[in-house]
Amino acid sequence: MFRRLSIVAAGLLAMTAVQGQAQNAQRQAERDLFAKIVEIPTVEGQTAEFKKLTALLAAEFRKAGITDVVVKDHDGTQTLIARWPAAKPSGKKPILLMAHMDVVAAKESDWKYPPFKFREEGGYYLGRGSNDNKAGLTGILLALQYLRAEKFQSTRDIIVLFTGDEETSGNGSRRAATEWRSLIDAEYALNSDAGGGSVFPDGRVEGFGMQIAEKTYADYKLTAVNRGGHSSAPRPDNAIYALANALTAVERHRFAPMINDATRATYEALSKGDSGQYGELLRRFLANPTDRETADLLEAMDSGSTRTRCVATMLSGGHAPNALPQKAEANVNCRIFPGVKIEEVRQQLQALAGPDVTVTAVEGSQTPETAPTPLRADITEAYKAAVATRFKDAPVMPFQSAGATDGAFLRANGIAVYGFGGLWGIVGEREGAHGLDERVWAEGFHGQIPIWMEMLRRVAG
Repeated sequence: MFRRLSIVAAGLLAMTAVQGQAQNAQRQAERDLFAKIVEIPTVEGQTAEFKKLTALLAAEFRKAGITDVVVKDHDGTQTLIARWPAAKPSGKKPILLMAHMDVVAAKESDWKYPPFKFREEGGYYLGRGSNDNKAGLTGILLALQYLRAEKFQSTRDIIVLFTGDEETSGNGSRRAATEWRSLIDAEYALNSDAGGGSVFPDGRVEGFGMQIAEKTYADYKLTAVNRGGHSSAPRPDNAIYALANALTAVERHRFAPMINDATRATYEALSKGDSGQYGELLRRFLANPTDRETADLLEAMDSGSTRTRCVATMLSGGHAPNALPQKAEANVNCRIFPGVKIEEVRQQLQALAGPDVTVTAVEGSQTPETAPTPLRADITEAYKAAVATRFKDAPVMPFQSAGATDGAFLRANGIAVYGFGGLWGIVGEREGAHGLDERVWAEGFHGQIPIWMEMLRRVAG
């Protein structure tokens, strides 16, 4: 009897060892694919690099048996659209999965290590684009490969939209929502660039966010012109001073506080779990969203959450060190609260700038003005169930993002968009999206894949 038990125990140990080796091999394969994707420098203007990435991605889709892959050349970049037809069609419209291939430029001399050299350090994967948005892109790709391998039978088409200019013009998403609409038309989209979670260092989950709204992006040019003259004879009508005064007025201005379905849902969820000062401020703001004092205090903790915000981002002026300036210009970037018109903000900026400065909207800079996507119980519950495969009872909170995404172009053209992501980071830890030494938590990167898989089983199975 003892010998038989020993044999069984030995067999179990051997099986566990084999399973462990298989898991390690799978994790290494996931890491290797991610490294390849990150190390392709898909920066604006590098058309050849986008072609390398779309070739790699198309090959990976075809490896999984997803052969309906279309690559669109446009505007100096590329957009990839892939379709996995339903195995058991239910008559429901497709689901669209979104990510972007392009990344913000990185000046190598500013980085500790080369920005496009993938590396691992302290539990993180590092490299430009690792966090924004190549982790989400790779997670979608791997989740679809694994679902195909396990013979998942989808009841609706699953479409993938990987764009190449989300960080710049947004033309890929704009074109997809209009002239390529037949290729991507869906009941709704899940946008990996606008969802995900956060976990405390001790393993407790803070929550996962589902983006249902985003601010409108718009740039404005402030221009002061003057007849100039010799610097030895200064006059009070100086273009640089006029512009400086206008920028000071913009800096000091506070737009009116606002609330909508997205921010209200976020505040209600957060206020229930916070008994401190932040929770008290949230409850006060919910009771009176026009309270500027409370809104200002919230803004100090969560910038951009309660209103439109504008900030100067670029500056130029003068033409010679010994001449009065004939022209001075500044760019002011605004993230506009949904419901507020781009022209309305321009008019407010013009009033602040005064008569000696002209304020114009920068043509082509704007994202569409969109209302929040209506909440759906089925999608929220599917998100909760998917996250629960890793974090039991983790809260899922709707939110409005201050940053712009490709989702705005789809919302503006009638496709509902929900920010969804299984990726998570550590509360209080810097991840450096758009900044130096960009990184993503390795456990979050690998852990997102089964969350994506479970989400797709629930909404497309």
